[in-house]
Amino acid sequence: MEKDILLDQIDRVLSSRVSRRGFVQTAGALTALAGIESILPGYARPQTGSSAARPYALEPRMEGGTAVYDLDIAEHRIPIAGRSATAVTINGTVPGPLLHLYEGQDALLRVSNQLHEDTSIHWHGLILPPEMDGVPGVSFPGILPGQTFEYRIPLRQHGTYWYHSHSGLQEQVGHYGPLIIKPEGGYPYQFDREYTIVLSDWTFEDPYQVLQNLKKQGNYYNRQRLTLIDFFRQVGRIGLGPAFRDRLMWDQMRMDPTDVMDITGATYTYLMNGLAPAENWTGLFQPGERVLLHFINSGAASYFDVRIPGLPMTVVQVSGQYVQPVETDEFRIASAETYDVIIEPQDRPYTVFGESMDRSGYARGTLTPREGLTAPVPSLRKRPLLTMADMGMDHGVMGEGGSMSMDHGSMSMPAAPAAAAGVHDMMAMTPAVTQAAGTAPHDMSAMAAGAQTGDTAKYAIAGIVRTQGLRPPGTLPGMLEHEPDIHAPENAAVPMMVQSRMSHPGMGLGTDGWRVLAYTDLRALEPRQGFRAPDRELELHLTGNMERFMWSINGVPFKDAELIRFNYGERLRLTLVNDTMMNHPMHLHGMWLELENGQGELIPRVHTVNVQPAERLSMLIDVDAPGMWAFHCHILYHMEVGMFRVVEVLRPGEESIEPGATEGHD
Repeated sequence: MEKDILLDQIDRVLSSRVSRRGFVQTAGALTALAGIESILPGYARPQTGSSAARPYALEPRMEGGTAVYDLDIAEHRIPIAGRSATAVTINGTVPGPLLHLYEGQDALLRVSNQLHEDTSIHWHGLILPPEMDGVPGVSFPGILPGQTFEYRIPLRQHGTYWYHSHSGLQEQVGHYGPLIIKPEGGYPYQFDREYTIVLSDWTFEDPYQVLQNLKKQGNYYNRQRLTLIDFFRQVGRIGLGPAFRDRLMWDQMRMDPTDVMDITGATYTYLMNGLAPAENWTGLFQPGERVLLHFINSGAASYFDVRIPGLPMTVVQVSGQYVQPVETDEFRIASAETYDVIIEPQDRPYTVFGESMDRSGYARGTLTPREGLTAPVPSLRKRPLLTMADMGMDHGVMGEGGSMSMDHGSMSMPAAPAAAAGVHDMMAMTPAVTQAAGTAPHDMSAMAAGAQTGDTAKYAIAGIVRTQGLRPPGTLPGMLEHEPDIHAPENAAVPMMVQSRMSHPGMGLGTDGWRVLAYTDLRALEPRQGFRAPDRELELHLTGNMERFMWSINGVPFKDAELIRFNYGERLRLTLVNDTMMNHPMHLHGMWLELENGQGELIPRVHTVNVQPAERLSMLIDVDAPGMWAFHCHILYHMEVGMFRVVEVLRPGEESIEPGATEGHD
């Protein structure tokens, strides 16, 4: 099998334009066939050798003042975790090559599609013209088979970012890579060496079959469900009656306290720079050096809890933006987030450990002063359980592992509406509705308008808009008590209350005695120029049905949704309310999100924000980018089935233009 893979590599290189790198690849493959170790830069290296060059850095060629890259998207057989796998590769590798660019440059990225289907590249976190953003059907047509598309991007920012497909489920099968933009004036901190660490997940199943499995059974990949033994342990802790009521409550709600992630280690192999744990990505350092690590979570559906046992990490950059240094022992990185940390390792090896949030597996690598050394790999911790706070409940008796016993009525369960349901039975909010000053956030009586009725029972819930009585900028949002009937039936349950959870590091964290990073720890390096209060607030609810694997915004999947409209030039507060028991990493294209974490003028600027279960959080946006922009959950499968919207930004006097049919997201 390895021989077949190497022959495929040789055939691929020889059938293309033979560059210096192509010659090196071919020579390496031929050497391997002769029985000597392969020296291919893009593929797995022997466990005893250094894999620090992975992902390999691809330097641009300069044409005038423009940095030019040629990227080929193709399908190849590559080795993953000791098996041969079919992947969508970028220049032959998974992850794709590390692109080094510089602030102040203009970049030209020529992307050639050698697949038998359409493809695309989205430059995650980059501020660019909408037609260069790379989302098919929004402001970009996609790249047809055999075609080449030229992305022209002015680089007016710096930091750690990444790039990936926005076509179907290609991201799951390898179509992603890292991107570092070097700052024009140099870094504000010192370091001697740097590594890029791309965390991701891989399944040997067809990702569309994975999606079908989830649609048939939402907990299909959950192999950590509570057992009879767990029940007897709970009885021993809280008694038979409370334990029985706890189980009955979960059963009545058709929910599972162990449903932390949709897709788990039951099918996923977790990768670090494309290497499985046994392949052990390795980076070398000299004792006494300060090492900068660029962490990127390219996982299609995974969260990682990152730590380097025995070695503190100083966080210096989040979402490509500088933050005031904060030392921590562990941080959770949601899908699509990026974190930069500085470490000062001593003369011994260290394990870089990325544990999946549900504790079903891990990605692992080694930092070492010398080849051949490894450090102990930590054991997986006990899997977390969803708690009372994750369900938005304000009372109850905690059971074993964070489970709870309470009256089932504490959580609102929307009943299936009759065909003739009226406004009183199921309220709908439209963008034109404005909350009057002094109106309680949970008083929806002034916001009911135009619920649709009929056999389809679709509800045009477009959002809640407020223009008066807005809280000061940079502050945390308050608690919101839900009305029980404000969502469409696509939402399985509505929490009784939602509130800010930014000071909470996340389920399963904070009980080990280690320092764990929370969003409230993040402060921008300098105050934002022109920092001011919002003109308007738009509140959107993240909704879903885990059992039926339906995900949406305001109870409406993308295929039935209207545009979200931002006003050009306004200062907008976007408030997100998570009415589900799952985490959702939300990403807005084209504009920065200023995360209101209680730090006033020093709130950090991000491109992706994780919204915890039953959480209400806000971001400020300077709406300065006219055009059509995607806004979606970055769990690929949530986005694919409907947690996706298009944001339209119009200049004064411009007319709305509906986007074309977006690929996927239905």
